[in-house]
Amino acid sequence: MTQTTFNLGAMLSTSTALQNAVKQIPCEMLIPYHNHKFGMYSGERLEDMIESIKENGILSPIIVQPAESGKYEILIGHNRWNACKIAGLQTVPAIIKEGLSEEEAEMYVIESNLMQRGFSNLKISEQAEVIAMRYDKMFSQGKRNDIIRELQLIENPDSAEEPEQPKSSREKVGEEYGLSRNSVARLVRVSKLIDSLKELVDNGTIAVRTAVNLSYLSEQAQSDVADLATENKIDMKKSEQLKANADENGDIPHDTIIKIIIGIAEDKPKPKSVKISNDTFIRYFESDTKSNEITETIEKALEFYFANAGKDEI
Repeated sequence: MTQTTFNLGAMLSTSTALQNAVKQIPCEMLIPYHNHKFGMYSGERLEDMIESIKENGILSPIIVQPAESGKYEILIGHNRWNACKIAGLQTVPAIIKEGLSEEEAEMYVIESNLMQRGFSNLKISEQAEVIAMRYDKMFSQGKRNDIIRELQLIENPDSAEEPEQPKSSREKVGEEYGLSRNSVARLVRVSKLIDSLKELVDNGTIAVRTAVNLSYLSEQAQSDVADLATENKIDMKKSEQLKANADENGDIPHDTIIKIIIGIAEDKPKPKSVKISNDTFIRYFESDTKSNEITETIEKALEFYFANAGKDEI
């Protein structure tokens, strides 16, 4: 018999199915995931989703977890929820996940976005978040594989594809996403930027290699740089200077940041060239006196003069 309705029991084991029962949740009872770092759909992509929902409803349930005040935090389905509200729907079909750890909740958010969008279609800052989490071994690989398998089944009940094998090194993380070892290292550093600098990386205002140097600065120093970066270009040379001037905590005095980025040099008097008259030279120096000896004598004379000037004035 052809399956015409969503049948979670056919996709998952009995124990998992009991936990994953689909419920209709009012849109106003849903809130975004507290650490959601992925951009929302806009433009044509959002309009297409709205039209599809108006015609067909929600074909795949979102996944949520209980939050405070009786509400539910969205793990998977932020765009579907947003489109539902715009389309005028009052409720959204959802699977409620109870008792997830912070690590497991992050896995649902990350893996679902990768499955829906593909790594290469993510913003640089989003790629950085994914790589950093994977590289830092934030997740249990076995648990990750279980969640990927579950998501595959929800999206495609007939899927029999096995989850990917564990990746444990920088090289393997790179292989997983088609990146070199150095690219993985750079993205890990980009993940350490504050949000305002990540936005400048995403829109191309700051290059990735430049961003790597900025990632070593403290949050306050990064904030100062971000404020200046909107009207001043931050190139590789400036980022290297900023990194070199930072202390072990990544802090840099605000005025130093300004001088490096805007290029304001310290006001120093320009040295003047003073010539000694021929009579003065003959009076105090032999004709074969070397230049360095003349300079040393003049310096000592000036030092003595200024040290004693005004002593008789009371």
